[in-house]
Amino acid sequence: MGRAAKAAGVPFVGGPIGSGRDFNADFFDVGPDGLTFRDAEADGRYRGFLAELAVDDLAGLRIPLVCTFGLSVHFFAVTENWRIYRAGDGDFLPGFLASRLFDDIVRAMARDALAFYRHSLDLGLRVLAVLPPQRVPGMSDGAVFLAAQETVRRALDDLGVEVVDLRARATDGTGRQRAALCEPNDPIHGNLAFGRLILADLLARGL
Repeated sequence: MGRAAKAAGVPFVGGPIGSGRDFNADFFDVGPDGLTFRDAEADGRYRGFLAELAVDDLAGLRIPLVCTFGLSVHFFAVTENWRIYRAGDGDFLPGFLASRLFDDIVRAMARDALAFYRHSLDLGLRVLAVLPPQRVPGMSDGAVFLAAQETVRRALDDLGVEVVDLRARATDGTGRQRAALCEPNDPIHGNLAFGRLILADLLARGL
């Protein structure tokens, strides 16, 4: 997103503050002085972005917040983590990926990402979340990826987060990310062209 905005000359403040897997659970606190990230490097980058906007906490933002916390779902879908839930033939029991149990497990994995969105909304911010590139690395299970993504998407919808969902435009007939929108030599990220699709969607929403 940031690369696409920069290339298009669209002003923005922000960028990555760490790896996606670090922003699912136990990564932030809210105290009398506002929100802080537990990781010092992440908090430093966050503080730098706030300084660019001349505010000292999320509560002071006057622009929409676009975020991807909790949406690195390939980490939730790591194949080995789900082995215990498979039957003897290696398949999940019918209905498992649509079950309340599965939903509760994924929501627990993403608990603090969802809490972050809830906190941001409670501050009165306009909050948007961008679904990830539809790419499943070798360590992850494709069916779990899709089901976990749906669980997180539903949770975001329930909170009132605006979900940026480009799957209809970014995927092929198999539901995976089109090659033209994949970062070369990288198993999970989208490329600049995918970033441009996201940017266009954000601009169409009035950002």
